[in-house]
Amino acid sequence: MLQEAMCRTDHALLVGCSSSRRRRTMADDSVLRYSLVLLGAVVLGIGMCTLSFTKMIATYVFGLLAISGLVLPDWEFFDRDFYQWLSPMPARDPSTPAYRPARFRIYPMRLVLFTTVYGFGLYKWWNFITN
Repeated sequence: MLQEAMCRTDHALLVGCSSSRRRRTMADDSVLRYSLVLLGAVVLGIGMCTLSFTKMIATYVFGLLAISGLVLPDWEFFDRDFYQWLSPMPARDPSTPAYRPARFRIYPMRLVLFTTVYGFGLYKWWNFITN
């Protein structure tokens, strides 16, 4: 009983919980780990193709910024309509389950913002790498 209560907290990795609970908690950062490994491979490929340490560093920094912009934000806050971003987030009742997005919701303003920022960054990065 006590162990089940401990598994419901955020410290599920520190106590012996069921394997499905442990798997779900550990899978939360699997996208981040996969993205960082892929970024390392891209940086290595850029370094081998261009033989430029500066271009490798630029690729690494751009990749970290791109990954952190997609993976690290508080999506519970941003999964609201754009006009609600300026209002504070209502407090969540502790008895409700933690936020887990079922899928990435596409809002037009978010799509325009991401496309603009990442498109410009990718354009500048590509110009730097190819020159």
